[in-house]
Amino acid sequence: MSVTRRRSRRTWGLGPGIAVLAFTLTASAGAQERGSSDRDFKWDGAVSSGRWVYARNLNGSVKVERASGGRLEVVAVKRWRRGNPEDVRVEVTRVGSGEGDVLVCAIWRDVTEECDEQGYRTRDRRRDRDRWSRDDRNDDDVSLEITVRVPDGVKVDVSSINGGLDIAGATAEVEAHTVNGGIEARSSGGPVNASTVNGEIDVRMGAIGTGNLDFSTTNGSISVTVPDGLNADITMRTVNGSVGSDFPMTVNGRISPRRIAATIGRGGMKIDLSTVNGSIDLRRG
Repeated sequence: MSVTRRRSRRTWGLGPGIAVLAFTLTASAGAQERGSSDRDFKWDGAVSSGRWVYARNLNGSVKVERASGGRLEVVAVKRWRRGNPEDVRVEVTRVGSGEGDVLVCAIWRDVTEECDEQGYRTRDRRRDRDRWSRDDRNDDDVSLEITVRVPDGVKVDVSSINGGLDIAGATAEVEAHTVNGGIEARSSGGPVNASTVNGEIDVRMGAIGTGNLDFSTTNGSISVTVPDGLNADITMRTVNGSVGSDFPMTVNGRISPRRIAATIGRGGMKIDLSTVNGSIDLRRG
């Protein structure tokens, strides 16, 4: 399965006997960049405001927190009961123009062919889709929890296949996409885009930017909070649920409790919110 930046869960419970193992680090050589400790995977390095940090996971959560200083910090922990923890490692590389962005990838042996800023490429997408989506994983339950602590002004793009996304400390643009898992994203800046298939979306942003915004899931409700003074063309769609807005809207076409196309303020940018099973709320921050 491919997870891409612009498009994108039930997580597995962990019982007693969970173990933690050191990871393999692959990182670009850079001054004062540090690798793993003797237990958890740890890495830190400089990253400038306005650059991107990409974090890719296949099985497990991704968290984004605000860094206490001016350096990017990455921490990852393996958890398993029956599987082989050696099947997964973490790679951190410098990418982008001037290699000023940072890419964090969870690499599963015999599954991942390539991991880059756009997501994963696999050798057999159908096989890997079934592998990472089935409920009963008798032979391999290794999961990885990734935490990324970002300095102010750094943009983040995070994704997973089986795992929720918890973005609490962002101060700039956010892209958040998963398949099986909920998304909670908070940015004092923005804008924020988010999508999942099985999970709720709860987003709050301090700035909406100038581009279009998209929020989509299949099984879950959507709540998006934006600043006052919004000017946008809105589409909200659900099948089993309701739609609502804190903003006065001029409805375009027929009024429906499950689908609204409307203009807020002067209109302009497009905001699309869609689900099948769940309600949709556009809130004023």
